[in-house]
Amino acid sequence: MDLESTLDELYALRPHEFTAVRNQRAAEARRAGDRELAERIRALRRPTVSAWAGNMLVRREPDKVGPLISLGEGLREAHRNLDGEQLRELGRQQHLLVGALAREARQLAAEEGQSVGEAAFHEIEATLHAVLADPEAARQWAAGHLDRPLNAPVGFTGLEAGAGATVRPARREPEPPPKSPPEPPPEPEEDAGARRRREKLDHARQDAEEAERQAREREQAHKEASAALERSQAALDGISERVAALAQELEEARERQRQTERELRDAREEAARTSRAARDARRRADKAATVVERSGAGA
Repeated sequence: MDLESTLDELYALRPHEFTAVRNQRAAEARRAGDRELAERIRALRRPTVSAWAGNMLVRREPDKVGPLISLGEGLREAHRNLDGEQLRELGRQQHLLVGALAREARQLAAEEGQSVGEAAFHEIEATLHAVLADPEAARQWAAGHLDRPLNAPVGFTGLEAGAGATVRPARREPEPPPKSPPEPPPEPEEDAGARRRREKLDHARQDAEEAERQAREREQAHKEASAALERSQAALDGISERVAALAQELEEARERQRQTERELRDAREEAARTSRAARDARRRADKAATVVERSGAGA
């Protein structure tokens, strides 16, 4: 047993299962003589619902980790060098990706039988925003061992843009009108850094759109599965009612069968009794007739 494998096990459990298994693992480490490991395991905190749902997202959808971290890297690298229009576009992509991943985390929790309320849902979103803003938060989230939601650092421009703040380009002093039409300035060549930022932004945009598409597909599949479940439950209820009615009818028929068998048995016994009585009467009659015949012959 080691701490890393224990963390993987414990933070994959649903919150209500955490404490009992944690205490059991701590006791096992203590019995094995590793007191330090036992104390570290014992100190682990039960995850909140939002933290557990975020861990679920990392574990169940590992291909969604990279796009969010990449978008965060692009935001942190580019937010000081981009103009207002580009920041707004990054903010839009951030909003799409965070919303899609938060909804997916809620759906994964629902599939495990754990509901995620509005407050917990907002905490999931806050954690994802923190991942975008802070490399350390991204590292913690990607490990899948969160016990509390994360918060983004204050003052991150890219995050503020994503939250809906209006970003404006730097104000310029008006230039005096030229006396003659100026020659159009040459198009500036795109340097390597700007090209890398643009490519990273394009990749982040594609990842966000793909995540949104997959989230919609999963939500639609969940709706269809829920509708099918309701139809199956209704059909099962109808069949169960019919089975119960047939069982009642069968029991009544069996009772009538038992009653008829008793009546048949009584009738057989009565027929046997009357048959014996008839034979006895016939013997007596035959005997009496024989006596009469003999008496007449002697006279």
